[in-house]
Amino acid sequence: MASTSARQGDGGVGRIRTAVSTLYSDNQSLIAEFRKLLSMMKGIAVDLEKENQSQRVKELEDAVVELLASSDDCTHFSSALQSVGDSYQPGEGVTDFKKLLEEEFTKLKASAPLVPQNHPFLRQFKEAIWNVHHAGEPMPGDEQEDIIMTSTQSNILNIICPLSGKPVIELADPVRSMDCKHIYEKKVVMHYIRTKNSSPQCPVAGCPKILQAGRVVCDPLLLIEIDEMRSINNQTVRPSVVEDFTELDEEE
Repeated sequence: MASTSARQGDGGVGRIRTAVSTLYSDNQSLIAEFRKLLSMMKGIAVDLEKENQSQRVKELEDAVVELLASSDDCTHFSSALQSVGDSYQPGEGVTDFKKLLEEEFTKLKASAPLVPQNHPFLRQFKEAIWNVHHAGEPMPGDEQEDIIMTSTQSNILNIICPLSGKPVIELADPVRSMDCKHIYEKKVVMHYIRTKNSSPQCPVAGCPKILQAGRVVCDPLLLIEIDEMRSINNQTVRPSVVEDFTELDEEE
């Protein structure tokens, strides 16, 4: 009887974690749509600024702040889903999953409250508007160093695949571990997992997480975040390239 109960318990845990994985994936897709919408709003605001429609730009900025709050809630909900799914163990009574999720969500939100003015995207939004008429000039109240630090913030944890040695922005088929959030080239990391006898540890130095083939995926946000990093890199490189050509012209 005990053996049968144990098997039923294991089956229940498996079903819960499968359901959590599905909900997590759906929620990440929603976050990806938020990111696309925010990028679209930034482009519209730039066009409005070019037409000197400052009031409409301000209205868009207010809408961006509201959307960032909703996106932030979705991010906390994804983390709460993962936490509940990973820690769930069947008990004697009926588990109140709604209560568990709400408690975990509240705890996560309290530990990392959204401060809109410090959000990297809002800073990028304001920079894009400022650069329409003031390209190359620091925004009022900011030091140049602060601008560089803020504009290069990213949700990507590792910029180099630890197995292939390639920059993340150059990976042909990037994937990310759902457990430690590190990014790899898919073909290389799958070979790494298969060739390890047991418990393949994440190859990023100091990371204790174990890699599982089913939990190393290209989540909906990954490609968007890599595109954002590629765009930031291009913006960082471009001024130095222009400066070099200018120096060559002066020498001639």
